Amino acid sequence: MGVPAFFRWLSRKYSTIVVHCTEERSKECNGVRIPVDTSKPNPNEVEFDNLYLDMNGIIHPCTHPEDKAAPKNEDEMMVAIFEYMDRLFNIVRPRRVLYMAIDGVAPRAKMNQQRSRRFRASKEGVELVEEKSRIREEILGRGGYLPPDEIKERFDSNCITPGTEFMDNLAKCLRYYIADRLSNDPGWRNITVILSDASVPGEGEHKIMDYIRRQRAQPHHDPNTHHCLCGADADLIMLGLATHEPNFTIIREEFKPNQPRPCAMCGQKGHELKDCQGVAREKQGEHDEFADAMPASEQEFIFIRLCVLREYLERELTMASLPFPFDFERTVDDWVFMCFFVGNDFLPHLPSLEIREGAIDRLVGIYKDVVHKTGGYITENGFVKLESVELIMQAIGVAEDNIFKKRKEDDEGFKRRNKEKKKRMKAQQQGPSFLTSGQFAPQALGGRGRPEVVQNARHQAFDMRMQGRDQHNRAGTSDGQDGRGVKRKAEDSDSEPDPEDNVRLWEDGWKQRYYKTKFDVDATDDDFRKKVVMSYVEGLCWVLRYYYQGCASWKWYFPFHYAPFASDFKDIKGMFTDFELGTKPFKPLEQLMGVFPAASGNFLPETWRSLMSNPESSIIDFYPDDFAIDLNGKKYAWQGVALLPFVDERRLRAALAEVYPNLSPEENKRNSLGSDMLFVGKSHSICDFIQELYRGESHEGTEMPAELCHGIQGTLNLDGDPILPDKPVESPIPMLRDIAQNSAIGVKYKDPQFGETFVFKAVILHGAKIPAKVLKPGDWERGNRGRGNWRPQLGFNSNRQQVHLDQSAFRALGHSVNRQQQGGGQYSNAPPPGNYHQGNYSRPPHGGGHFSHSRQQGLLGAPPPFNPNPVQQYPRQQYSSGGGHGWDRSMQSQGAAYQQNMQRGGHGGGQGQGGYHQQRGQDDRRGDRGGQPGYSSGRNYPLPPPARRYNWS
Repeated sequence: MGVPAFFRWLSRKYSTIVVHCTEERSKECNGVRIPVDTSKPNPNEVEFDNLYLDMNGIIHPCTHPEDKAAPKNEDEMMVAIFEYMDRLFNIVRPRRVLYMAIDGVAPRAKMNQQRSRRFRASKEGVELVEEKSRIREEILGRGGYLPPDEIKERFDSNCITPGTEFMDNLAKCLRYYIADRLSNDPGWRNITVILSDASVPGEGEHKIMDYIRRQRAQPHHDPNTHHCLCGADADLIMLGLATHEPNFTIIREEFKPNQPRPCAMCGQKGHELKDCQGVAREKQGEHDEFADAMPASEQEFIFIRLCVLREYLERELTMASLPFPFDFERTVDDWVFMCFFVGNDFLPHLPSLEIREGAIDRLVGIYKDVVHKTGGYITENGFVKLESVELIMQAIGVAEDNIFKKRKEDDEGFKRRNKEKKKRMKAQQQGPSFLTSGQFAPQALGGRGRPEVVQNARHQAFDMRMQGRDQHNRAGTSDGQDGRGVKRKAEDSDSEPDPEDNVRLWEDGWKQRYYKTKFDVDATDDDFRKKVVMSYVEGLCWVLRYYYQGCASWKWYFPFHYAPFASDFKDIKGMFTDFELGTKPFKPLEQLMGVFPAASGNFLPETWRSLMSNPESSIIDFYPDDFAIDLNGKKYAWQGVALLPFVDERRLRAALAEVYPNLSPEENKRNSLGSDMLFVGKSHSICDFIQELYRGESHEGTEMPAELCHGIQGTLNLDGDPILPDKPVESPIPMLRDIAQNSAIGVKYKDPQFGETFVFKAVILHGAKIPAKVLKPGDWERGNRGRGNWRPQLGFNSNRQQVHLDQSAFRALGHSVNRQQQGGGQYSNAPPPGNYHQGNYSRPPHGGGHFSHSRQQGLLGAPPPFNPNPVQQYPRQQYSSGGGHGWDRSMQSQGAAYQQNMQRGGHGGGQGQGGYHQQRGQDDRRGDRGGQPGYSSGRNYPLPPPARRYNWS
């Protein structure tokens, strides 16, 4: 969902919701790769029932990755997708259902955003080719080096859209992948796999939510099902909360900012395309043997625990002295609704609300006042009470003027600090004029590194003289010896020019300028402003209904590029009644005509393609060759608004009616709406039931027996081209083998059906067990006051004992590592400079009598023999900033530490370790009582053996 910085804000404010995934890796024995047995208990100490994959979040990074070389062809793309899903399955290990959902035809409200993205992608691709050509000519013209320009067809990511041949081939490959895993992987043996490909209408994540909602409404549904949803979109967090399932977890890739990307011109990292100088790549190894062996860090995954987020929200949204009983589930729905104000995929966000400026916290404070005033909540089961929304908007509108002025002040302050930072960094890079390099460069005290060997003494002396002369000239110029000064080049400027902003929201008259600039109307035109507000109110109602009940209208969309101001929301109670019933989605090829630019017309039939480029076409105005991007107060083009014309559905359908007869049978098949597919293996309890359906050749829908399939209900229909047991499955990918001994069976599946007016209840189901509380008072204080350095929890068991090194262990490592290694290493025996003046450092006495005694009395007996690779055997513990650990403690008197250790019986810890060990001790005692918090309670899998803990003093 289009909520910039939402997850970053959420994970910082509610830090305990994030848990790093524990992933078991495959092993290699005698050159043979041994795969992970996913039928074994989950190493994360939690068992998931259902895993849902929002497939578009997997397809895009596998087909055109940003941090590594792209696949060479479509077959390699499919294999990369398979490997990605295998890795996710290994981490999550679902025991009941695996649901794969690919984006199908989207509602018209979403198509506008898809149209903007695809037009942008096409325009940026053309601009990139032109810029590369220009820079290549410049570099080669001045004698630079560049690798030969490979004639390679650029992968057009716009093909990842329903109706293209690529998506049709992907569906075939996924059917093969499912059959192969059900036949050969023991972890897949008893699960039910549902595939909703691009021929099924709806966005992937909303097809998943629709499945969950409909299963929750069935009598056989297990209210304690543990769901895990994979995807990186921020709206998945809101969707998970909207289900009101107590056990809901999201898995996503860990975001690592500022990762180096290879230059699009030379392929080297460390610079961007615009800064490429055409310098030859340095050799990797003596004979360049390591050129293609640069290690790439594998992307790690994290869990987002929505049950913990619910704990945070319960603490934050609780209101006292209400004139009615407090209902936490209703407040969660209201919080989800308020998050729509700061951004979503269907509406532009309000100008006065930015999540980086604390917009959600501001909305929560206003919300509590509104609930007291109106005597009720603002939403119920996905329906909005507009009178409450008006009060919230008016409260925001009162502060709009101050918000805009404060935003300008903060922006100016940021630019000033950034400019000063650049100056400091530039001065540090230049260094003092007397600083030499090479053989004569100063060496740090205690450093064991050797100085560089002089290869050519004459050249070294010449470089030193030139360095001193250049710095002297720069200093003379800066001192003002030349009164005329030197004109700086544009690229040497410390500040970048700001984009032109004609609205100037921080100055008086901002509302008049906004409507005149953005809508080309006067601010006094109340009828037009009311029209914009009415469309926005309809949009808020549509979005909330979409999240809680499904798509209310396939044809509704917001017909403007910009949002109104919060102060314009007046008398909105009667602006919306209901949506039109019975609307239908576009067909796949029709959607392609609505979202594709003319440059991507090669994915369409020839006669349809001509409607995009023929000057005589009746809809040629839908496909401009170039278009403006309004930065709208932002800095980068991707943050701006693409000013594209909206597609008129009636004109589009009228133009397509003339070319429909030209479709081939294959194209007609791709243009039809499909059905979900359900797959199981031979050992599944419902397999025999499905085989009987095929033997009986039943052409009518058959209700699934819930008792045979984990309580899942729905309707089954025979597939025209089925996958059946004991029948070989042909591989659609040449590099992969056919499945000779197939054990899978597939059948068409349809969710339980309800009437259009049916309302799904947004409540906790009867019989649901709320997970044990995870938060402690310190977690809340840390999240709201920003105190301490939070360290992510490893796994779902907060009582897990982790390997720990005490002070004496660090000292032993520091004095036992290889003293001949270059650069000092991680455990150098030279302490940091700040510790030289503590005054009480002394060497321990020889003999080590007390030292050996303390080891014998420790928790583990005699220590293991020293390992020359200490990082693996003794992982360093990351301490919090307030504990007083590490080198600050290691320089204290050794004799006193030994005496204290003797008095304690050699068990370490104690007062010298501060609050950290006290807290760990509490956690250990809590673990001794058998308390298993969080998700692990109620499961039959045993706990892992306690990890070793080195606690020597």
